[in-house]
Amino acid sequence: MLDREQVNNIIDAMGLNDFSQATIRDIQALSRKIEDETGEQVIHLEMGVPGLQPSEIALKAEAEALQNGCATIYPPNGGIPRIKQAASDFVKAFIGVDVSPEGCVPTTGSMQGTFATFMAIHHAFAGTEKDTVLLIQPGFPVQTTQCDVIGLKHEALDIYNYRGDALMQKLEEIVAKGNICAIVYSNPNNPTWVCFTEEELKGIGQMATKYDILVLEDLAYFAMDFRRDLSHPFQEPYQATVARYTDNYVLWVSASKAFSYAGQRIGVTCISDKLFRRTYASLKEMFGVSTFGDFFVGRLMYTLSSGTTHSVQHAMAALMEAAVKGEYNFLVDVQEYGRRAKFMKEVLLSNGFYLVYDNDMGAPLADGFYFTVQYPGMDDLQLTRELMTYGIAVFPLDTMGSTQQGVRICTSFFRENQKQLFTERITQFHKEHHGY
Repeated sequence: MLDREQVNNIIDAMGLNDFSQATIRDIQALSRKIEDETGEQVIHLEMGVPGLQPSEIALKAEAEALQNGCATIYPPNGGIPRIKQAASDFVKAFIGVDVSPEGCVPTTGSMQGTFATFMAIHHAFAGTEKDTVLLIQPGFPVQTTQCDVIGLKHEALDIYNYRGDALMQKLEEIVAKGNICAIVYSNPNNPTWVCFTEEELKGIGQMATKYDILVLEDLAYFAMDFRRDLSHPFQEPYQATVARYTDNYVLWVSASKAFSYAGQRIGVTCISDKLFRRTYASLKEMFGVSTFGDFFVGRLMYTLSSGTTHSVQHAMAALMEAAVKGEYNFLVDVQEYGRRAKFMKEVLLSNGFYLVYDNDMGAPLADGFYFTVQYPGMDDLQLTRELMTYGIAVFPLDTMGSTQQGVRICTSFFRENQKQLFTERITQFHKEHHGY
């Protein structure tokens, strides 16, 4: 255990007495400061930042692009032809659906893709009763912030008590009011690692078509449901998706986690062919273009950044091309996250902790990038602070739209040489808090 008084003084000095107001980066800054001032190692489980080395395929392709002079040329707003074709092929190979290259738009990380999509929706539905996004939560808190920045109304539904038929009934109850323009979720889910089933996605898709709303599917952890081998191109099983059940969808595919290329900020927003060409009167009236796709590319991507960094488009394209050809199994390396999760769960569960979101429709959750735990007798803010005094940094579910008490554990920065220290600290925590 670290010096409790010293840790508490650092927390107070940073003004983080109420962790419910803290961002992920606030927690990270706090944990780094504690590490610096105490001289003790902090085990960083708070940040969802990839911790693996990227493939040489990406590094080589980006270096070659720079050597060939791409840095002197503005990229097209909608992306270079190479990545648009590569993304279209990748979606076909690993999701099993068709999205034309035209609708595959590289963005500066999926973060920019989500922001641009929310902006497009905000303007496309302007003047209609559909003015609200439904966020299926818990989820990535930045997406809520993005809606707030844009001025897009949002509602939330915590899936803790809603899976299967119960989820469909609750969603129908919400969208039937007529004010929902889009449903947003991640699959696998950040932070719970819950994965929607094909039946659930079918129900969401049918509802989207029935009520003419959009489904925004965040595939930041693409194919990382390690219970099934999703690594073989053009072979079932494919990444689960709503795109099989409706034409009203946008998919966000990121290079950050599955390709371990987070620092270069690249993702692809894949807009269904029907939506890309769909016209909206409000877009024509306000911006002089009527189709969703033309507005997304010609107005939003242009004004946000004039496209995505030229060289990194070649890097992601090369990764996708190699994966589609079967020359690069991008899931081999990231399965390490699953092994780390399995170890940490075993330590935590044997020391009084329990899983908060603990199953997938009755089946055990996959071991992956995230999972959620709680300790009896504490709320999530107490647990976050208390674990910090043991040199373990986590993130409270309170800030992620959850109605449950608990914390998110991220496996990305956990190292093999920290296993003994982690076990010792959690064992000590349980010894000193049993019957809390």
